Amino acid sequence: MPPIQSSTFSADHTIDKSQCTKPLVFNVPTQALGHPTHPLDPLTPDEISALSVAVRKYLAEHTEIKAIKFITCWTANPPKRDVLAYLGIPLATGEKPEVPKDIIRKAELDFIDVVTGVAYDAVVALRGGDWTVETLIKLPEGTQPQISISELAAAEQVVRKDPEVKRLAAEIGLQPENIYADGWSIGWDSRFPNNKRLQQAILFARFEEHDNLYAHPLDFMPVLDSNTLKVIHIDFPPHRVGGRGDDKGISALSVDTTAPPPLTEDSLSGSGRPRIPFPDAAHEYLPDLRAKQPEVKPSTREPLKPLHILQPEGVGFRMHGNEMEWQKWRMHVAFNHREGIAISTVTYDDDGVLRPLIYRISLAEMVVPYGAPEHPHSRKFAFDVGEYGVGMMANDLTLGCDCLGKIHYLPGSFIGQDGHVITIQRAICIHEEDSGLLWKHKDYRKNGRSHAVRSRRLVVSMVCTLANYEYCFYYYFYQDGSIEFEIKLTGILNVYMLAPGEPSGPFTTQVAPRIGAHYHQHLFSVRIDPMIDGLLNSVIESDIVTLPNAPTGSKENWAGNAFIVQDRTLQTAKDGARDYDFTKDRRWTMTNTTARKHRASGHAPGYVLGYRGFAAKLFAAPESWIVRRAGFASKSLWVVKDVDDGLGGRWWPAGRHVPQTSEAPDNSVEKWTQTEEKIENEDIVLFLTLGVNHIPRPEEWPVMPVEHVRLTLKPVHFFDENPSVDVLGIQDRMSIMAFADGSSNAPVDGVCCS
Repeated sequence: MPPIQSSTFSADHTIDKSQCTKPLVFNVPTQALGHPTHPLDPLTPDEISALSVAVRKYLAEHTEIKAIKFITCWTANPPKRDVLAYLGIPLATGEKPEVPKDIIRKAELDFIDVVTGVAYDAVVALRGGDWTVETLIKLPEGTQPQISISELAAAEQVVRKDPEVKRLAAEIGLQPENIYADGWSIGWDSRFPNNKRLQQAILFARFEEHDNLYAHPLDFMPVLDSNTLKVIHIDFPPHRVGGRGDDKGISALSVDTTAPPPLTEDSLSGSGRPRIPFPDAAHEYLPDLRAKQPEVKPSTREPLKPLHILQPEGVGFRMHGNEMEWQKWRMHVAFNHREGIAISTVTYDDDGVLRPLIYRISLAEMVVPYGAPEHPHSRKFAFDVGEYGVGMMANDLTLGCDCLGKIHYLPGSFIGQDGHVITIQRAICIHEEDSGLLWKHKDYRKNGRSHAVRSRRLVVSMVCTLANYEYCFYYYFYQDGSIEFEIKLTGILNVYMLAPGEPSGPFTTQVAPRIGAHYHQHLFSVRIDPMIDGLLNSVIESDIVTLPNAPTGSKENWAGNAFIVQDRTLQTAKDGARDYDFTKDRRWTMTNTTARKHRASGHAPGYVLGYRGFAAKLFAAPESWIVRRAGFASKSLWVVKDVDDGLGGRWWPAGRHVPQTSEAPDNSVEKWTQTEEKIENEDIVLFLTLGVNHIPRPEEWPVMPVEHVRLTLKPVHFFDENPSVDVLGIQDRMSIMAFADGSSNAPVDGVCCS
């Protein structure tokens, strides 16, 4: 396919970093570059560099802005129809694709005027080889773009330099270099004006370079201004005191309320308790450091023997830039600074017929609300996508550790605060895995044959570190036409200290002496933009129920065993906000009711969503801060009509700009579903809420074994028959007996693939 027009700016230029945030005009050399080959390709490092220069040049020539810090920069996605036409994908299966049009490559940037603290959004277009600012929008007062990695990293240095923090640390025997801070968004705290860009710093102590700092939580939490780089307040959480507690079994606090004290009140006095020394016992997870702990017994576990994954004939997938083909699948895989992995234009070759399936699927938002009500723990609810961007937190993956086998990596690039390019060379891992049996049957009769076929799956993955937690994201594509999205949660629990003898209370698990981990939830919003056999789709809600009005003994249900599926099509946006019903095993199917019906069942083709074990929603009270801000997590499913504006449409369920919001903004999924907008046979978007309720266990300390969250998309009435029936059943000749003497696992007659 022909290349998309790209920038001729080169990143091979030297810029004085001390001047990088000023909107000065730079002399930038030009040279030919490698071009993106797909309309949805992420911005290249050269493009990001050129964009930062173009914006600064525009600001110097057309505005009074004196100095800025960049926050985000990403590809502004073109209209769907234009992309599908460019790729030769029809708007409906069996039709001819539309005639391709010229696609203007655009980018969107957020930045902050560091003098005034005002945030701006810019749309920049590539025309004639040059990036040109098309629009520059001053965001409303109090609107905050996501927090940059530079701001998060700066929190630690700001805290260490603050005189009051130094004094408080010295009181408990710490030097500034012992203080470590995890920067978090402030969440919501009405005591502070909304025009300040705030972080809360959760503090820990560290005494060696690599020791587990989370074993030593401190008893105070600074609040800092990310623009002025100053600590503006320090909070001291109250603690639980002994006693029988109230009628709910809740131990009394050192103060009589969970509300925050006024800013005018002395914070320590307002907590109703004295200073508390930090827990000083080591709880290490790194093997060499654990070996130094005298209380840790030597392990009796035998070392594992090598288990190698070999593909002597190479991998089965093909890459064309960011576009990938494998086992009848074709898709585009891209890095996104906010969502991490974005998979687009997914199609399936149904024996020569190109069938569109998914226009785009990604993790659009997530929230981690904590359940301890006392201030300031009550403002711990991290929106890890909207406030920080999981892509910006992606690991640079290690071959042979994070992914096994023959691996292909894709890089991820995003803009730094001063305009320079930050690139993660191995952000996305692509490989194949054996996935057990795909299907098998043995004819049990005499001389009957047995046939088994093993499943191979394609894996697209990323691992992201967000302070203490790791989130591992996996997209699986199977030979039977199924798709699975899995999230693995690991890392280290977010913990807070307990005073000597303090009860852990009903909101906390004491995972180690004097170390408490608060109850919390991990709630994810998965955005699916379907194109099942075309752009115009619907969602059918199905409940499995006992046959109505037919009791046992009736002529319709004599034995009483009958049950049926009750279907209803969601018709309007108001109807599109749905709750999961476990008693009816409720399920939702994305379908195309205008497409060819199945030859046998007579039903329209579709893909059914499966997340029964992981359908979760907020436990917080209806008017709570978190429900007001993260209303997307109050429903299991949202279905809305998309708005294809050439900049991404309806994309972010909690709004485009998430930090420090006090309620759901107008551009959030809650507001989109408050209309009578038609969602039947329309270009629709789904937001699925899934997750886990995390009641910490001591066995998850000092590092947490993975917890799983899964979503499946399975074809229903889509294929004429099992689409994997043509997969060859090949016996692995490298498999051998485990024990040479044959004392166990003795061979049996026949072969698995006869």
